[in-house]
Amino acid sequence: MADRVIYFTDDERTGIALPEKFTFPFYYEPHPLSVVAAGKLKHYLETQTGFDHNFGLDKDAEGLAIGKMFGVLIVQDNQGKTGYLCAFSGKLADSNHHPMFVPPVFDMLVEDSFFLKEQYILNDINQQVKDIESDDKYIALKAEYEQLAKQSEKEINDFKKYLKTNKQDRKKQRQEQKEILSEADYATFEALMIKHSLHDKHRFNVLYKDWEDKLNTLHTNMAHFDNRVEQLKQERKEKSNALQQQLFEQYSFLNQSGQTKSLHAIFSETVFGRPPSAAGECATPKLLQYAFLNNLIPLAMAEFWWGASPKSEIRLHGQFYPACTGKCKPILAHMLQGITLDDDPLLINPGEGKELDIIYEDDYFVVVNKPNDLLSVPGINISDSVYTRLKFAFKDIEPLIIHRLDMATSGLLVVAKTKEAHKDIQRQFLKRAVTKRYTALLSKIVEGEGEINLPLRVDLDDRPRQVVCFEYGKKALTKWKAIEHINGTTKIHFWPLTGRTHQLRMHAAHEMGLNAPIVGDDLYGTSAERLYLHAAYLEFVHPITKQLMQFEVKEGF
Repeated sequence: MADRVIYFTDDERTGIALPEKFTFPFYYEPHPLSVVAAGKLKHYLETQTGFDHNFGLDKDAEGLAIGKMFGVLIVQDNQGKTGYLCAFSGKLADSNHHPMFVPPVFDMLVEDSFFLKEQYILNDINQQVKDIESDDKYIALKAEYEQLAKQSEKEINDFKKYLKTNKQDRKKQRQEQKEILSEADYATFEALMIKHSLHDKHRFNVLYKDWEDKLNTLHTNMAHFDNRVEQLKQERKEKSNALQQQLFEQYSFLNQSGQTKSLHAIFSETVFGRPPSAAGECATPKLLQYAFLNNLIPLAMAEFWWGASPKSEIRLHGQFYPACTGKCKPILAHMLQGITLDDDPLLINPGEGKELDIIYEDDYFVVVNKPNDLLSVPGINISDSVYTRLKFAFKDIEPLIIHRLDMATSGLLVVAKTKEAHKDIQRQFLKRAVTKRYTALLSKIVEGEGEINLPLRVDLDDRPRQVVCFEYGKKALTKWKAIEHINGTTKIHFWPLTGRTHQLRMHAAHEMGLNAPIVGDDLYGTSAERLYLHAAYLEFVHPITKQLMQFEVKEGF
């Protein structure tokens, strides 16, 4: 029995037609019924008292603040009644089960489960490793070894310097004595020098061997501890891998035809060959699994973020988001098999019919004003781009792309017409000798000017989104200056000093940046009729004449 379905009232359904196709999960505007269902779920989250979870919305709340992705699925039962299901990603308040929400695809936390039993074993191994590493004798041996290793290194290096000085001294004596001694006397002298040299080498070998013996003795005493730690770590690795494999097989996903497929089987067909961490725990797969198990027809879905944004990525409280690509796309490809979806907006060319203005051209390069929503280079599904249009316009000349603008960004782009020009201008970009200025409209009031330094890398689970990462991210530096305020928004100038993907969009939206998404940013803010980001100014040295070239096109917003 589908006891988790919450049915719509007649008033809630009034004037809203059922969706003709299921939501395309990776780029969508929520169906009106999804908006109604999400609204009711949000109200529940604001008023519920059944569980205690710190979403980071209450400054006085205790514990670590953890925002969550929630999902709703509009369904129809076998009697034609329409309602919705609710789910959350991962765990909520350290539990997989709450009355309002569908259960997980597989509950690894159920009492006496193989997962918990193996976790106890892994925890015991971890404790054994900690016990060894905190053993007083082991700590004392390590400290003594480190101290003697440093001491030996210093004495050996000092003695090497002493030997070098002696060698230089002998060389000097040889030069001096060769000029004043007879051949026979010099031979006697040379034999003495060789004797001194051999004596020095012998002393060095004795010193080196003495330290080697001392360190080997300590290393042997430590080996009992080190070998046991290594054995435990290897055992932990093998058990962890086996447990992960067992989990992958337990997560088995249905589709509307009743076909099941394990997590391992689904991801074995992908480039990576294995599931990423927490795959199968997202809201939409949970919702579809429950619907198929209970003979419910899925009609539409939507996911929204609730709570404080994670430190690395950008998630706005209460805002709708598409399903993630890294974890969910392979799973949903199986689960939605045979279901008619809304058209994929990413297959539609939004740049069609938009003019590409050439604002400067000579024999070596061309500068264009790219309209928003036109690709810089051909994509996987859309070939229309600055490159293809210039290739058609140039006839016999191959356009050589030097830099790119995001599809949604408008503005100045320079394209070389010769290899010589391409190499020279590209070198200027690489050396950061090119001046670029962008104009954007921010969704909040921002004052003053400054510099943002937040390293970025791609979100491996949700490309092409970027995340802030101080460990593996690449340096990203942006200067900015607020220009004017317009109806609660801020017109701003950006000078990107590095050229990372989505750099300006991330630096604008992230809480450690300006905490003000660019208007129309459907990845890091809220969608609008366009992304209000424009490459307004470009300055570089002509590759042939060496004149300073300056180009500016007003943003038009």
